[in-house]
Amino acid sequence: MQNLETLGWEKAEDQNEEQLARVFTVQKNSYRISDGETDYLAHLSGKFLNEAAGTLDFPAVGDWVKVQKLPAEKKAVIHQVLPRKSKFVRQAAGLVTEAQIVAANIDSVFIVNSLNHDLNERRIERYVLLAYESGATPIVLLTKKDQVSEEEVEAAIARVSEVAIGVTIIAISSLTGDGMEELLRYLPPRKTAALLGSSGVGKSTLINSLFDEEIQETKGIREDDSKGRHTTTHREMFVLPNGALLIDTPGMREIKLWDGEAAMETTFQDIESLIDECRFSDCKHKTEPGCRVQEAIEKGELTEERYQSYLKLQRELAFEKRKQDMKAKLEDKNKWKKISKYQKENYKHR
Repeated sequence: MQNLETLGWEKAEDQNEEQLARVFTVQKNSYRISDGETDYLAHLSGKFLNEAAGTLDFPAVGDWVKVQKLPAEKKAVIHQVLPRKSKFVRQAAGLVTEAQIVAANIDSVFIVNSLNHDLNERRIERYVLLAYESGATPIVLLTKKDQVSEEEVEAAIARVSEVAIGVTIIAISSLTGDGMEELLRYLPPRKTAALLGSSGVGKSTLINSLFDEEIQETKGIREDDSKGRHTTTHREMFVLPNGALLIDTPGMREIKLWDGEAAMETTFQDIESLIDECRFSDCKHKTEPGCRVQEAIEKGELTEERYQSYLKLQRELAFEKRKQDMKAKLEDKNKWKKISKYQKENYKHR
């Protein structure tokens, strides 16, 4: 069916396409989905809710879902989430150990930073790490090019290229259109991308520029520190005029890691290659003779900040892993307690 193809669907012989739709918006317990022709307000079936084991099982923006449509009411019931080819996951905000899917089935992740006080290499490292872990291709987007000089743009690109090794970096201005043609080359028809970044970096303004109309509300930033205010309140997917799909997300004040061990080698390939060159395989990279990492820092080939960030992210991932394992053990223990209680009560009534 052509309509599903426009939403990025790749034909599969074993799927009944009449029952498929894609999630465009998630707001609490309701979902806006589309089959390419009609939008539906959808909710989850009772069976789905009973069988869902955790937050990762629930639909996210970009997901393909199997549904029962009620065309007369423009409503639908979601019965199943189809396997994802990629998913950008972070640790949910707050103290609860819980995963949050920001976007699913994405081909590219646009890591958006503005060319002002808010440019932050350490934050970009985190986004690049999670983008690689998601299975999507990271692209760094530097916005508000019209507010700085060409020399400042070149300096910013040089700074970012040191922490986003091998990643495409594009500087744009949504107001003047500078760099937009290059950006659109990474937004081909029927492919899906997600915009991720802090508040005030220009994500909503970019959406409006791509549509050439006011689609998303925008607000200004504080001039003293370039900090933005939240305008986007929920994740939403848009079909661009050229047929590409773009997911806009609320600004993230913090980006906590959920997983990323597999992507550390790619994100920090410069440090990993230096580690391979150390004289001893069990080198701690502190005071050992022949340590290539310390030598690189002394010679200026590697910054101390970059190396400390690498160590910090490793510690954070290990900490999150321990929390997740502890939570899994506790949930398993509670499950068996309930089973044991049920069996005892059932035995008494015999």
